[in-house]
Amino acid sequence: MSKLENITDRATRLASQLGDDIKGVLPDNAMKWIETGAVIGTVKTGGRVASRFVRRNPAVAVAAVAGAGLLWFAARRHAKKKAAEGAIEGQSRRIEAKRGSARHRRGS
Repeated sequence: MSKLENITDRATRLASQLGDDIKGVLPDNAMKWIETGAVIGTVKTGGRVASRFVRRNPAVAVAAVAGAGLLWFAARRHAKKKAAEGAIEGQSRRIEAKRGSARHRRGS
């Protein structure tokens, strides 16, 4: 191994050890705040990218919104149709079968 590989390997180990140590020292609330900050940063970046895309390609954005609307409409219609075809609620009662009289039987 060269000295450069040794140095990078050692730096990687130290960085991971430092990260583990920081996680152990910070309380749970601080980690939640850090995770929340990361999520907020991701959402802001995604919003910027999306708005830039919409500005550059308005036709594609309109087509995507129209397609999503059509999918929503079709799903809603399908759900209504399934609900209309569902079981009809009602009441039922059991009727006991009675044995008929002997004179109505056909004999052998």
